[in-house]
Amino acid sequence: MNSTLKFGIITVSILAVILWLAIGGIDESKAYYKTIDEVEAMQKTELDKRLRVAGDVMPGSIVRDGAIVRFTLIQEERQLPVLYDGTDPLPDTFRDNAQALADGRLGDDGIFRAKRIQAKCASKYAPKQPGSEETTKEVINTKVI
Repeated sequence: MNSTLKFGIITVSILAVILWLAIGGIDESKAYYKTIDEVEAMQKTELDKRLRVAGDVMPGSIVRDGAIVRFTLIQEERQLPVLYDGTDPLPDTFRDNAQALADGRLGDDGIFRAKRIQAKCASKYAPKQPGSEETTKEVINTKVI
């Protein structure tokens, strides 16, 4: 075999491996955003899909058991039990009534197994409302010259 043919075979092989890895990486990183209502309606054939589900953390539902954290997401009247066993620590803003985004897969037992959690506390970052106690204090403490 001449060297040009060997070089061509090696080049095609390398490109095929790179293409295979790229396609596999895209499939693994693809996540579907679903509401809790849509997750409840999923068929058993869809359980292997990676999902992102948003909702509010139900007050009193957070239970820590070592590295595993169980809680319930609520959205309107719907509830979704979540089990988090990821390696990253939970965000500081993860607490009762916080808005959370769980990234993982739904188990056949109806429990959402999250590998990542994002959370924010809406009240902490919300602008002050006119007439609120903080706004009233600012107006009282302001002197007109």
